[in-house]
Amino acid sequence: MKYDFDAVLDRSGTNSLKWDVKENELPMWVADMDFKTAPEIISAIQKRAEHGIFGYSIIPDEWYNAYIGHWKNRYSYTMEKDWLMFCTGVIPAISSTVRKLTTPAEKIVIQTPVYNIFYNCILNNGRNVLENKLLYNDGEYSIDFTDLEQKLSDPQTTLMILCNPQNPVGKIWSKEELSKIGQLCFKYGVTVISDEIHCDITDPDCTYTPFAAVSDICKNISVTCITPTKAFNLAGLQTAAICVPNKNIRNRVNRAINTDEVAEPNSFAIDAAIAAFTKGEEWLDELRTYLFNNKKTVEDYVSKYLSPIKLVKSQATYLLWLDCSGLPLDGRELATDLREKTGLYLSAGIAYGENGRSFLRMNIACPKSTLTDGLERLKKYCSNLQ
Repeated sequence: MKYDFDAVLDRSGTNSLKWDVKENELPMWVADMDFKTAPEIISAIQKRAEHGIFGYSIIPDEWYNAYIGHWKNRYSYTMEKDWLMFCTGVIPAISSTVRKLTTPAEKIVIQTPVYNIFYNCILNNGRNVLENKLLYNDGEYSIDFTDLEQKLSDPQTTLMILCNPQNPVGKIWSKEELSKIGQLCFKYGVTVISDEIHCDITDPDCTYTPFAAVSDICKNISVTCITPTKAFNLAGLQTAAICVPNKNIRNRVNRAINTDEVAEPNSFAIDAAIAAFTKGEEWLDELRTYLFNNKKTVEDYVSKYLSPIKLVKSQATYLLWLDCSGLPLDGRELATDLREKTGLYLSAGIAYGENGRSFLRMNIACPKSTLTDGLERLKKYCSNLQ
């Protein structure tokens, strides 16, 4: 490989949320990576820093072109400049859009288990959560479309938040599944926010389909949130984009993010995104291969040493969903006990919905030696537990 993903970097003393832990603890929970971002991005940031003046920034044509080019070249989806708006992050975009496109006490559909902050975006804004629980059979998830239609048909349901690809289960929704979601939402007058933050982190032989690219129906009812932050480890730079083809919806979203003051970039947000999408392709492909190999390492290790645990099949993200129903504790108890006794810090599945109660989420975006350390701690814990 051209790029080094094996290097173990000390993140202590950097005000890292992930690594603000006790000395012997190993955090494999929150979704950021223990890899340096692409050197091409670091160079762009350094060049900007060397200028020494960090005043207010505008959104140049190069930023729009970077997003348009990346999605056209990688996913055969052509966006238009007018569809794109800068936002400081996917979650600010979702929260602002929820406030603008819905009214208090209305219902918003999510497909659980799902990224836990979706709950915050809904409940903190005085809206109600409707769970379309994913079906779980033989280690794989699928959509319960009968239940989904029932939830969407509720007159108080006005919005759905889709996770594509899905976090935490690592599922890439097919074009057919996305089309059916779009048809149902259109039928019942429901707008779709599609969180596609993990879209660039798919297995090497897999690719995702943007929700808005599926059909004219999907395009015209959707608000898509995209960003380089997950794939290039840039979360702290607060840089994202919202793509809204429908002019009426776009005007409302634009007003939402400007009212909430989350539409202005910091001095590095623009340059980093441009560098990621115009110069980071080779680094990204090597990252995807490295993450895929880490997945295989976990799969082999679980099969060989951790028989009470089942690994859910994953096609995307660097987050693995571990079925721990074969152990005598639920996910929350496991996560707490595991951290106390071994220092391994994983996420309890209950955070992602009641149907995640028997699961743990593991972040494998780390050097292989770190991953091996985590797996050995898990093995030791399970051996003692049994």
